[in-house]
Amino acid sequence: MAVVPVFLSVVLVVRNQASQLETLLAEAQAHVASCVSDYELIVVDNASDDSSIAELKRLAGEHGLPNLQVYALAKQVDTDTATWVGLENALGDFVAALDPMTDDIAFLPTMLESAVCGADVVFADNAQKVPQSLAYRMAASAFSALYVRFKGIHLSKEAPQYRMLSKRVVNFILQHSQPAVTYRHLPATGGFARVNLSYSAAPKSAGKKQLGESVERGLRLLVSTTHAPMRLVTTLSLFGALANVVYCIYVIIVGLVKADVAPGWISLSLQQSGMFFLISLVLLVLGEYILHMASLSNEGPLYYVSQEFTSARMTRHQKLNIEEAASVQRDDGGIDTPPSI
Repeated sequence: MAVVPVFLSVVLVVRNQASQLETLLAEAQAHVASCVSDYELIVVDNASDDSSIAELKRLAGEHGLPNLQVYALAKQVDTDTATWVGLENALGDFVAALDPMTDDIAFLPTMLESAVCGADVVFADNAQKVPQSLAYRMAASAFSALYVRFKGIHLSKEAPQYRMLSKRVVNFILQHSQPAVTYRHLPATGGFARVNLSYSAAPKSAGKKQLGESVERGLRLLVSTTHAPMRLVTTLSLFGALANVVYCIYVIIVGLVKADVAPGWISLSLQQSGMFFLISLVLLVLGEYILHMASLSNEGPLYYVSQEFTSARMTRHQKLNIEEAASVQRDDGGIDTPPSI
């Protein structure tokens, strides 16, 4: 691929990889510099507790790597939040986000080729995955099934974390109240031109992900990006209220038809069903209120213009430049020529 005259930002999230930083960043610099006219490498250190900060300072020094920008986090956060730290500070026309230990930087020129051809979002999925435990795979499958059911997208396949975004997509995400959360799913659901690519490369790291952290992250993503879980709660509350009404009617019918009803059964049943009816109504109202507040706090702008075009030929502009050639007879016998428009 020839050198593309664009400014490319590459975001890499690292943690406790001091011994590998120089090799990883030198490899990234070589691949990026060979395919674009200008670039920057944005390294987000996710609160490393080894000598990574000192190594990054050395690499960013006078005799280190060029075009290096480092953001060191004081507290460890999830991968999506750490990645967003780099994206919101990126200056490039296109921004690529990847994990240097699992994603292949050599595939970046192929992604860039799709981006410069008009794709606002380019996803890259590696066919070779890092081996995970059985419990992690089961939890990931359950989360994927729920997210597909509620949101209609398979995140790991249709929106992997290795991605390239145009600047207008980043600006669109910035307009949301929680961009670090919406960044994970929004590029795949925002209506932008999207391309999904696949490749096969052995990951550099065999480290396994923590199940507890992944479950917490998945639940937060599921609750914050879709109203389906709370909508299920309100639906169950409505069903419970209706079921108690039906039970009250059943108790009254039994009391009218049956003569050998146990003493106190009717009053006790009506009391219990009435209380459960009120509780269900309270839960229904609270659920709807929470849904309303969530929609106000999590939704983005009312609209976002991703692109704007104007016709090359505007008829109103042509009319403004017409010169009137007709003559006008004056009252005194002379001839006036109307002024040009």
